[in-house]
Amino acid sequence: MGRQFKFNLVSTGIALSILVANISFAQGPPPNQHGGGRNHKGKSTPGVRERWSALPPDERQVFTRNAQRWLQMSPEEQKVLREREKQYRKQLQKEAEGALHQSGLRLDQDAQQRFETRYWQERRKIERDLRKETELRRQQQLPGLSERLKNEFQSRPTPTGRSSSTPSSGPQH
Repeated sequence: MGRQFKFNLVSTGIALSILVANISFAQGPPPNQHGGGRNHKGKSTPGVRERWSALPPDERQVFTRNAQRWLQMSPEEQKVLREREKQYRKQLQKEAEGALHQSGLRLDQDAQQRFETRYWQERRKIERDLRKETELRRQQQLPGLSERLKNEFQSRPTPTGRSSSTPSSGPQH
């Protein structure tokens, strides 16, 4: 194998590991962050392979595209994205705490972590559904936009006084 191929393979593996970590965040924090990878019932949390296997095919494709984009980014761009993700996590943490407080529930630490995990999971699902809905609506509205612009610019005179839809056949006096 060539040196460049090995480098790309290793880089892809590292990027996938980083992105899997981000996906695990999307699924919420581990049930017990201080248990060495084990939850409160002694079961181990799923590893990278299990998480990858659990992803639907369309999410695997998105993940792979994101990994490729990550590898093509400069270190500065990667830093900006890491910082953005860090801020997003802080925002989600505040919102989860606010939702818990607003609910009036008094939970122990374990139940509070489960509440926050579910909040993050459901929040991500809502955001994903809204993105899909917005994209669907955009696609439905684009043909109408194109038609309106076509009609507007067909009937609009050009700076020379002619309609843009009529071809000029040379100088007219």
